[in-house]
Amino acid sequence: MRIILYIGRRILFLIPQVLLISFITFALVRLLPGNPARMSLGPLAPESAIEAYNVKMHYNLPIPEQYWIWLKGIFTDFDLGESWVNGSMVIDDMIQRIPVTLEVMILALILVAIVLVPLAIITAAKTKNKIVVFFQNITFGYGMLAGALPDFLLGLLMIFIFFTNFGIMPGPEGRLGILEFEPPFVTGSILLDSIFDGDWELFWSGAWHLAMPVFTLAFVYGAPIFKMLRSQMEGALQAEYTTYGEAIGLRSRTIFIRAARVASGPTLVITGVVVMFLLGGAVLVETVFNLSGLGQYAVQAIVTADYAPIVAFVSFAAIFTMLVYLAVDLAHFAMDPRIKIGGSDT
Repeated sequence: MRIILYIGRRILFLIPQVLLISFITFALVRLLPGNPARMSLGPLAPESAIEAYNVKMHYNLPIPEQYWIWLKGIFTDFDLGESWVNGSMVIDDMIQRIPVTLEVMILALILVAIVLVPLAIITAAKTKNKIVVFFQNITFGYGMLAGALPDFLLGLLMIFIFFTNFGIMPGPEGRLGILEFEPPFVTGSILLDSIFDGDWELFWSGAWHLAMPVFTLAFVYGAPIFKMLRSQMEGALQAEYTTYGEAIGLRSRTIFIRAARVASGPTLVITGVVVMFLLGGAVLVETVFNLSGLGQYAVQAIVTADYAPIVAFVSFAAIFTMLVYLAVDLAHFAMDPRIKIGGSDT
């Protein structure tokens, strides 16, 4: 019961935060250079047409009144507005593009879990044999490089090396080749939808096209997870309770599992933070690799002063961030019984 009340309280706090963020964004985008009416109708449009367009889009009203109309549209018709660039509804664009971004982010986290997490555990071991020392030297260089290399620069370097020079990887042409068609929309994930459609050739093509952007995100944003897990594992394996466990004859496997459990809490917290950075990193990585995801959508909206998509993206990012932090807190409660929900000891 307490967990339900805690979730409800967090969601209640989420509502005013999202409203405030969306209003501030709504007001700030109006300060972007350019006239949406002029850009939509063209430079030769008469002033009467410009004025009629402003009335239609409510640009002639005060900003608080514009925001109230926009907010009512969300609650009554789930209407996030209309993009003046392509004339489509923003909610339709978001439904098409959110799965693209989530697919890249989830694949990057899976790659981190498969490669970097085991490396962090191996290099934290107290036994210093040749294999451990070898991996420690490699991961030391990785930690230094990943912390200094921007994601967009790594993406450009990978395109230059593996596509332009060697031609062994696909170019920045999206999730599929230019002559390939996406499978029927089910989840929006090119890999899952290809499996559902039974098209394995399309599945492997999508996986091949996603390899470089996924690796770019995992390489850059997996470093904090790797460093935190290795640091926490080293501290746990050198702690007095570990020495005591070894002294009483506990198996090395048992000690290692206990140490991993101790290290999992802080690692989980930093993973939640990294997920937020992944969403921000997707903005540039999707632009570099021409992925039609939410990040590319936001960049295009900012460049063209397309008000509605910008507000929708920032609002989605705010909601996504708060829900991820809520999920991290709930997972932390489940992993560590010493933490009391709501901070109460009763």
